[in-house]
Amino acid sequence: MEEFREKYINPFTDFGFKKIFGQEYNKDLLLDFLNTILLRGNDPIKDIKYKPTEQYTFTIEDRKSIFDIFCESESGERFIVEMQKNKQTHFLDRTLYYSTLPIIDQAQKGAEWDYKLSAVYVVAVMDFNLNMDGVHDGCLHHVKLVELESNKVFHDKLTFVYLEMPKFTKNLEELDDNIDKWLYVLKNISKLQELPEKLQNRIFEKLFKVAEIAKYTHDEWIAYQLSLKDYRDNRAAWQTAIEEGRKEGRDEERRIQEEKIKQIEEKHNKELQEKDSILQELANILLEQGFTKEQIFAKTGVKL
Repeated sequence: MEEFREKYINPFTDFGFKKIFGQEYNKDLLLDFLNTILLRGNDPIKDIKYKPTEQYTFTIEDRKSIFDIFCESESGERFIVEMQKNKQTHFLDRTLYYSTLPIIDQAQKGAEWDYKLSAVYVVAVMDFNLNMDGVHDGCLHHVKLVELESNKVFHDKLTFVYLEMPKFTKNLEELDDNIDKWLYVLKNISKLQELPEKLQNRIFEKLFKVAEIAKYTHDEWIAYQLSLKDYRDNRAAWQTAIEEGRKEGRDEERRIQEEKIKQIEEKHNKELQEKDSILQELANILLEQGFTKEQIFAKTGVKL
C-alpha cells in the first residue's frame, strides 16, 4: 500500500492557520471566510487591516492576551479570529474576556467621547465540541446579546461565532453553500491530494496554492513541521486524557454495578434467612400440634 503523504498543510496547526488567514497577501481568504460565516450577505466586509495580535488591558502589568488574528474593517469593526485545538475548562469565558479588549481599545481620551463603539466579532474555530445542552445540533453558532422575553437582539455590537468542527461530517456531494465549502476545506484539506472540482473558484484555488507544502522555503517547512509536531503531541495528550477518563468512567460504572449486585445478593440472602426462620417457626408449631416429622418436612422442607 502506498504511503500517504500530506500535500497540504493542516489548518489546525498554529503555522497552518496563520499561513492561510494571518498574512496581508492572503487577506482576501480571510475576507471571504468572515463574510461567509458571519452571513454578511449584501453587507460584506470590503477590506481589513491586520492589527498587532499581542494586546494588553489597562496597564503593562495586567495579564497579556495573544490572539491568533486581530483585524479591523474599513468601517472600524474589530474581528478576533481564534483557532483552538484542545478543549479548555473555561473556553467560553476566555472568548468573552477577549471580546472586552477590542472594546476597551476603542476608548477615546478626553471628555468629548460619547461611548459610541464599533462592532466587535469573536470567531472561534474549534477542533472539539462544546457539548452544551439546549443549543442546536449544528456546527455553526452565532451568539448575540438577546432580550429573553422577545428573543430579539438587544444590542448588535457584540457577536460570537463558534465553529464546532468535529460536528461537520458532510462529504463533497453534500456541500450546499459556501459555508459548507469552507468547513469542508478546513476539516479535510490536509487529507486531500488535489483541489476537488466542486471547490474550484478563485478563493479556494488560491488557498490550495498557499497550503501546498512543497512550495515552502526550508525555514517555512521546518516551522510547519514543528507546529505539526506540537499539534500531534497535543492531540495525543488530549486523546489519552479522554481514554483515561473513559476508563475511569468504566471502572466507576463497574464498581457501581458490582455494589448494586452485592446489595441485591445481601437483600436476597436476608430474605432467605427470614424465610428459613419463618419455616422453622412453622415447623415447631406443627410439631406441637401433633404432626409427624415426615409430614412437617413434606409441608415446610424443614428437617427436625
